[in-house]
Amino acid sequence: MTLSAGSITARAYIERLAGGRVPGLQYVVVDGDNALFEHAGGWADVGRRTPMTLDTTMMAYSMTKTVTAVAVLQLVEQGKLRLEDEAARHVPGFPYGDGVTVLHLLVHTSGIPNPIPLRWAHLVSEDSAFDEGAALDRVLRAHPRLRSRPGDRFRYSNIGYWLLGRVVEDVTGQRYADYARERILKPLGAPRRAMDFGIPDPGSHAGGYLARRSVMNAMKGFVTDRRLWGGHEGRWLRFESHLLDGPAFGGLVGTARAFALFLQDQLRPQSVLLNRRTRELLRTQQRNNAGGLIPMTPGWHVGRIGRAACLFKEGGGGGFHCEMRLYPSQRIGSVVMTNGTAFDSTSALNHLDAAFFRAESGEG
Repeated sequence: MTLSAGSITARAYIERLAGGRVPGLQYVVVDGDNALFEHAGGWADVGRRTPMTLDTTMMAYSMTKTVTAVAVLQLVEQGKLRLEDEAARHVPGFPYGDGVTVLHLLVHTSGIPNPIPLRWAHLVSEDSAFDEGAALDRVLRAHPRLRSRPGDRFRYSNIGYWLLGRVVEDVTGQRYADYARERILKPLGAPRRAMDFGIPDPGSHAGGYLARRSVMNAMKGFVTDRRLWGGHEGRWLRFESHLLDGPAFGGLVGTARAFALFLQDQLRPQSVLLNRRTRELLRTQQRNNAGGLIPMTPGWHVGRIGRAACLFKEGGGGGFHCEMRLYPSQRIGSVVMTNGTAFDSTSALNHLDAAFFRAESGEG
């Protein structure tokens, strides 16, 4: 299969999805130097029939966590923080005792609970008066007990990554978002209008949607705040523009192109974010207390498509769903972003990416 054939296959697949199974979609595939394929289709705004473009921003939700992991590893690299440091040392009022380390938080083995986080959001109009510290304190008071002993088992936790934001702030003396802008987004060359904590340009930001006829729509009252619900647009329920309460666990807003810059930095011989040893650590699968492998590196989940190993991070919430992947052996990365809540990003990327890495390796 040639690269051009892969592009034709990807474009046709996207056009079947965009405007149908999801309102709109962006997909980008890169190597360390170039965009191998990029395409946007469908609608950024269903009611106004505004087309989705490659410059339209969307909420990234948990894809932010890998960026947070890089921020933490930068501080480790600089000698300002150790992975063995107890998180309580850096977080006043930490309720989980002295056994939880920075590494436990990074690889989701802390044992910290993971309640459904979809209520941890506020309207954009409320952001100027929003108090992140008070919001996190409320969550910690409501969920103060560990579910397992630190290091014993993999147990995903949004609270854990929210706390990593606090760790970054304690070590640097900066707000987490300001540090990430200065030390990650700026070195990557990501324009503020294309990637930021917050909505860079409301006029170029997609509406987020949930299918009216879906199980998730029937359940939304149990997991989301009613203030986030907008009106119906055709067969979609629109969410009001909002931000997550914790920037470090899910606050980035951006385009697939901007996230592709992050992927390219991980694919090049030399990263502008991390030295070679630290970048290797970012890719290294970790173990639990018993020595068993867990499905995580310090920042990436570990997966495989056929014979191709990949590192991935998925994100989703009220109105958006996305996923980015690295294929180290294939030397490519991919990212898909949509403004549909229930989009199956895993199946989509399994289908889309295969066309490109088979072309790279000569398979198929």
